[in-house]
Amino acid sequence: MKEETSKKELFETMPVGKALMTMAIPTIISQLVNLIYNMVDTIFIGQSGDAYKTAAVTLVFTIFMMTISFGNLFGVGGGSLMARLSGSHQEKQAKSVCAFSYWGAVSIAVLYSLLIWLFTDPILKFLGASSNTMEFCRQYVFYVVILGDVPMIASGAGAHLLRNTGYSKEAGFGLTIGGLLNIVLDPLFMFVLLPKGNEVAGAAIATLLSNVVSFVYITWQLARLSSSSVLSINPSEIRLIRKEDIKSVFSVGVPSALLTGLFDAANMVLNSLMAGHGDLQLAAVGIVMKAERLPNAINVGIGQAMLPIVAYNYASGNHGRLNAVINKARVWGYSISAVTIVLYEVFAHPVCSIFLSTSNGAAEATQTIAYAEAFLRIRCLASPFQFTNFNTSFCMQAVGYGSGTLLHSFMREIVFYIPFMFLLNAAFGQTGLVSAVVLGEFCGGVFALLLFRRWKKKNLSFAMQ
Repeated sequence: MKEETSKKELFETMPVGKALMTMAIPTIISQLVNLIYNMVDTIFIGQSGDAYKTAAVTLVFTIFMMTISFGNLFGVGGGSLMARLSGSHQEKQAKSVCAFSYWGAVSIAVLYSLLIWLFTDPILKFLGASSNTMEFCRQYVFYVVILGDVPMIASGAGAHLLRNTGYSKEAGFGLTIGGLLNIVLDPLFMFVLLPKGNEVAGAAIATLLSNVVSFVYITWQLARLSSSSVLSINPSEIRLIRKEDIKSVFSVGVPSALLTGLFDAANMVLNSLMAGHGDLQLAAVGIVMKAERLPNAINVGIGQAMLPIVAYNYASGNHGRLNAVINKARVWGYSISAVTIVLYEVFAHPVCSIFLSTSNGAAEATQTIAYAEAFLRIRCLASPFQFTNFNTSFCMQAVGYGSGTLLHSFMREIVFYIPFMFLLNAAFGQTGLVSAVVLGEFCGGVFALLLFRRWKKKNLSFAMQ
């Protein structure tokens, strides 16, 4: 009972800054640790001085990111609904939604693994794998996706379910221990246990084992907390779910998944177009996408922390608190973006050099770093616009505005970003291609703000800023 009371205080009465911080700190830490372990793969692989291995990891990263979209399908869709049901005091319905979401994530993970296993080579060729990168791509996909999809997707969805019911610390710890373990296992498998030349396979095996540990921990927490909260992984709870709840899960979850999926698709287009300029340029843009994930991880963490508080207070009718949470999150996010631009403009070279060793004097590695440095200085300018897109999308997911999330995702990636890539690539080559993200994110952010402002005027009890 005491724990339930503390969660209610978190959502209803705790000062906005403290409540957001309570949710945000473990979420951001887990985001950063998982970012670090993804970076570690690239960093350690880069120590081989082989730019083709770095290019391979860049190519398969898009397949890896698709797993996040499937986790969001049930994790964000189910989690945001659970927060709204809790806010309207419908605890039994929230439990059935939790069980449905967890087992839905497991099921779709099995299907995705099977699909990738059956069509590995055609998919890799479509993404732009060359004779120099194909075998490295196969190694990473086999361990991380084909074998590792179930633990990765289920742990991601489970973390969302925990977080959206106030258990941000447990969700963050579950993802963090996997990330820390991966950092430890990476050099062990890459440089000790496997023969030289198998760095990509070693990194992939380390990632697989780390995801299994996160999966076990998060599943245990969901089961442990089921007796004192709205959480549940009991399959028998699924039979109690209402049709309107299933519809609500998908109305938010599908747009959230598509948001990640379309973002991933845009990166596939970027990789494909950049591969046309050369494998070294492809490796360089892969380095940049790793580097720019640092501010994005922090801003996504802020958004994920904000979402359940906004959802709960929307359902309970406390729109003033909802407004205050959104504004506080915006102040934090734009501050992070401003710092990012300054740091990356000043320290582009040392940041990029972390990911690929030039100590052996390889001309390819030196040239790759030069490309990456130039690309990073351009792409970091998109940071505040990316935050605008993240923040507004999380707001729409929180209040159940799935159609708005879907429309925003489509406009951001399909109408703005991808066409800008083709146009600027044709006009200015590789420099224009990496510049497209700035213009695309700006247009997407403006559209998102206008869309959400229109929704607020129709649905909230007073005009919000």
